[in-house]
Amino acid sequence: MTDTPARLLSLLSLLQTPREWPGSELAERLQVSPRTIRRDIDRLRDLGYPVEATMGPVGGYRLVAGTAMPPLLLDDEEAVAIAVGLRAAAGHAVVGIEEASVRALGKLLQVLPARLRHRVATLDRATLPLLSGDGPTVDPEDLTVLANAVANRERLRFGYRAGDGAQTRRQVEPNRLVSAGRRWYLVGFDLDRDDWRLFRVDRISEPFATGARFTPRPLPAEDAAAYVAGKLRRQSPTPTLDATLHLPADEVRHRLGGYGDADEIVPVDERSCRIRSHTDALDWLAVRLLMLGCEFEVHSPPEMHARLRDLAGRAARAAG
Repeated sequence: MTDTPARLLSLLSLLQTPREWPGSELAERLQVSPRTIRRDIDRLRDLGYPVEATMGPVGGYRLVAGTAMPPLLLDDEEAVAIAVGLRAAAGHAVVGIEEASVRALGKLLQVLPARLRHRVATLDRATLPLLSGDGPTVDPEDLTVLANAVANRERLRFGYRAGDGAQTRRQVEPNRLVSAGRRWYLVGFDLDRDDWRLFRVDRISEPFATGARFTPRPLPAEDAAAYVAGKLRRQSPTPTLDATLHLPADEVRHRLGGYGDADEIVPVDERSCRIRSHTDALDWLAVRLLMLGCEFEVHSPPEMHARLRDLAGRAARAAG
């Protein structure tokens, strides 16, 4: 193989198989001399690929973990498998990896050949996940359009359905995608309304990146997550839950996972914290408090005391 770039890609593809390759076998597969293999290995190292060599009469090479993530070569089956997995993670807001899933999916779909994009779409249409009913799902294709527009600083056009069912068309400068609990939100500057807005992604339809670039405006908050949390607090139709938890604040955040993204959790001391939360389902809040596995006192709203007494009574009756 005399084409050096093509030979390097072939060599890299072989080395990404988790095994040690004797230099003679690599030379035979690529139809070059062992000396050429050694030079190509040095070229890969210069490009940032950590190739480890073993000493001996034959010698061998293998790709090892380095300090940075170099580009990967994927065959068709691997690319489809990763794309399908990322779509599932992005579409259903898996706690902890949702935003990374969207970024990775956007990069992968951008370079997938048309035949592989068709296979991914076919698999997605033919499968139906069993959801737990804890939140709306979103179209991963819409998420990737939004994520790419955020990354490229491109204006967006899309249809939007408000909470009362009213349909509008929006032109927005997107700032950030935020996953809060089991919902996705787009933070953006609405050009027609000349103000910042928060959009639920499951209510967005037919998002389209216009190609028009923009200079990001300063957010009226510390960051996008703080903006979303503040908006959700102000939009809450129910009284705020205010409770003291006898558990460190960091441990509360850990136990709540993604469900606590929109909560205000403030340390009181090393062993306790104060939580303020918003939801239209007091029963869900009561169960969430109980699942934390710690002692707590509810300060407000008064209705929460009745919910907890009712749950305690049912639990006691079930326990005999």
